[in-house]
Amino acid sequence: MSRIGKKPVEIPAGVTVDCGKDVVKVTGPKGTVSVNRLAGIEVKIDEGAKQIVVSNPNQGDSNLRAFHGTMRSHLFNMVTGVSKGFEKKMQIFGTGYNIKEQGGKVVLNVGYCHSVELATPKSVTVEIKTPATRGNDVPALFTLKGFNKQELGQFAAEIRKVRPPEPYKGKGIRYADEEVRRKEGKAFSTGG
Repeated sequence: MSRIGKKPVEIPAGVTVDCGKDVVKVTGPKGTVSVNRLAGIEVKIDEGAKQIVVSNPNQGDSNLRAFHGTMRSHLFNMVTGVSKGFEKKMQIFGTGYNIKEQGGKVVLNVGYCHSVELATPKSVTVEIKTPATRGNDVPALFTLKGFNKQELGQFAAEIRKVRPPEPYKGKGIRYADEEVRRKEGKAFSTGG
């Protein structure tokens, strides 16, 4: 039995959970998220204890054992997202690199001959703290916030993919908590 899967998910105040035949829908102050129920996994709502209970009736199937914990994690992320929300802090390093938001798009100038535009998902908001870098030491800072963890993570990965951090000077887009391993450049020796 999955150790994660057997933990119940607490339902905070202000959050409602609708458990249909094929879809589980969670609504809260930040928004609404839904997920398809995995076949063979049972999802029940305990109204008295204000909990979602996920169970696996067929312990012999190895796929269902894996899906048991996965389904519980999806539900936990949905409940957390609509009640508290998620955020990803990001940084851009590199002289002259900048970020701005225009008409529902994020516009990145990161060393290419053209600016890169990415459409912002409806569930994600972008907060720009420092729009442009100042030298190689002061990065541009921005935060992505949203209630859908999957969409937020996907959008953050797409932004990072535009200019991943390179190992020599550290230029590029990275997560705020990301550690970039730096390499030493070529060492020139004098002939003698």
